[in-house]
Amino acid sequence: MSLSEISENTRTGRESALLGDYETSMVYYQGVIQQIHRLIGSIKDQERKRMWNQLKGEITKEYEQVKEISTTLQSFKVESAHSPNAAYGSVNSYDRGYHQDYHDPRHEEPTRDPDVWPPPTPVEQRPSPNLRGGYQRAGQQKITPNGRAGRPVQVPGKSSVTPGPARGRGGAAPGREASAKGKKGAENPDEKKFEPQGHDKDLVEHLERDIVQRNPNVRWDDIASLTEAKKLLEEAVVLPLIVPDFFKGIRRPWKGVLMVGPPGTGKTLLAKAVATECGTTFFNVSTSSLTSKWHGESEKLVRLLFEMARFYAPSTVFIDEIDSICSKRGSGSEHEASRRVKSEILVQMDGVSSESEDPTKAVMVLAATNFPWDLDEALRRRLEKRIYIPLPDAEGRKQLLDINLKEVETGPDVDISKIADMLDGYSGADITCVCRDAAMMSFRRRIAGLRPDEIRQIPKDELTLPTTMEDFTEAIKKVNKSVSQEDIEKYKKWMDEYGSV
Repeated sequence: MSLSEISENTRTGRESALLGDYETSMVYYQGVIQQIHRLIGSIKDQERKRMWNQLKGEITKEYEQVKEISTTLQSFKVESAHSPNAAYGSVNSYDRGYHQDYHDPRHEEPTRDPDVWPPPTPVEQRPSPNLRGGYQRAGQQKITPNGRAGRPVQVPGKSSVTPGPARGRGGAAPGREASAKGKKGAENPDEKKFEPQGHDKDLVEHLERDIVQRNPNVRWDDIASLTEAKKLLEEAVVLPLIVPDFFKGIRRPWKGVLMVGPPGTGKTLLAKAVATECGTTFFNVSTSSLTSKWHGESEKLVRLLFEMARFYAPSTVFIDEIDSICSKRGSGSEHEASRRVKSEILVQMDGVSSESEDPTKAVMVLAATNFPWDLDEALRRRLEKRIYIPLPDAEGRKQLLDINLKEVETGPDVDISKIADMLDGYSGADITCVCRDAAMMSFRRRIAGLRPDEIRQIPKDELTLPTTMEDFTEAIKKVNKSVSQEDIEKYKKWMDEYGSV
């Protein structure tokens, strides 16, 4: 008798028991016990025989434990066969949601050992969900906005089952993710939805996720000064929606407006205010939103953008820093893909207003740039209204100071008019930086030289001291203007040559 054979059979029996194959395990255990019994009969040394008898007893004890487990499982099978619910299939505890399937008793599957893992379940490829509403497949429970399972869909050939609230392995309801994604659409079920065809669905979802803003929530009153620019934008965008019968024929609305000016003067805020005041869908376009590494996909994104804008009309397509997308064509460093994107934008802008004469269905293209001299000539022609957004004047600087300091407590010595005069040549963004820096001055003086644990013990009223005139003077010394006089002259020269106000 080979000792290696006894060892191999013992190992196989134990592995079978661990894997839940108790019948096979018992066969191996019985064989090992018989082999050890025959080996003991051939041994003459009493000490060695005693050790083999002790080993035989341990193997026999393992065999009895496996036999007891197998007997217990067999009794469970007998009880389940005689129970009144035996006509239904067993619940697969490994299936998410504890979903119970009903089976025909004539085609009942044999009961599986719960200690044996089932074969892996194939992963189902689900379609990507809508960003405007949840989706639902045949045979799947309807997910309500609060994430609970609602009434199931009746499937031919299957019973309609309404299980309790389903839970996955992590304790979270499976429908919660779909509910969160479809919450926006569920809140407004009557909202119209742009349905793409073919492979364009993913691109449309990308545009809706990155570009569409329903309500930018910026009012005219939130923008200081710029009275002339507000009046021109109101005439170009707002009034055609209020008096559509007047803006027809030769008085049709402008199809493109270009805002030109130094950085930090409020061009982006003006665009958001236009969308808010009009109640239009706002498409906030950037370079990254219309670029793709795949050949031909950038042009398709441009086409889909304008198709969506027409579908959700009236809408406003705002292209910030348009010089990065539509610079002059024909230069030696221009890439072919960049040229195709520019051409597609020009083609789509020409077709924006030609399809419909109804001003309430208009698509306004609003663009902003700090480098108007780099724009393509054809794009400049399509942006019919070209407005200069200048640096704030004295009155505009006062309004900006009032807007920025409305939540800041100021001292009695603060003279807004004097501060506005000191900020001559500063842009709106520069003035905001001055106000922020001045509001921090008293806080900096109070915590100077203190450790973090000492700062935590300072009362709140000692941290929020009023901002003084000295604080503003010191802040102006630290924050310099970002626009030079030379830059201002370049903008004025361009407007004298190409402006259309």
